[in-house]
Amino acid sequence: MRRFAVVGHRAMARGKLPINDLAGAAGRFDVLVRATTAALLTSHGLRDDVEVILHLGGGPGPPRRLRLNGITLRGLHADERSAAGTLGKALLNPQPPRGQWKEVTPGLDESGGTLSDTLREWKDTTVFLLDADAPSLEGMLDDDADLASSDLGFVLSDDQPLGEDDLDGHDVARCSLGSRWLQGHAAVHIVHWLLDRQA
Repeated sequence: MRRFAVVGHRAMARGKLPINDLAGAAGRFDVLVRATTAALLTSHGLRDDVEVILHLGGGPGPPRRLRLNGITLRGLHADERSAAGTLGKALLNPQPPRGQWKEVTPGLDESGGTLSDTLREWKDTTVFLLDADAPSLEGMLDDDADLASSDLGFVLSDDQPLGEDDLDGHDVARCSLGSRWLQGHAAVHIVHWLLDRQA
């Protein structure tokens, strides 16, 4: 299983999602939508070995998480507005308690919580934080042939960097996709490419 945790520091967590202003009023929700479609969509369907957890930290109210599972997900399309509309359905619901997942639609669940909760749930997953200043993921995969076939999780952020407080003491390795900082959806595509060629 490949897992992607995407942190939206300002991403709207409750209310009617403003589809026409995802980058502004919705708190850079556009970044999360693009990362979601990059992680899950192929040319003719969905990746069934992928899970995405979006972390919405922009309020109002406590942080919310949305989890998408490629095995059971229905109704996700490549169009950004359509994908945002699918995700926005969850924001209209009362937020479930932290750590309790509730189905919104097939393959889309919601819960309260933060990245720390997600990392705790991923305790059996090898987790990497994407960081341009870290060792190369490609080199790590070349050095360890079994790594690509194990449960891997990748943590990426919106336009604001993650700090040590976000990781809350969890054991997370850092890896790089190159010396330049990339947009989240581009990073997800490269991770898939690197892992797919090892398969």
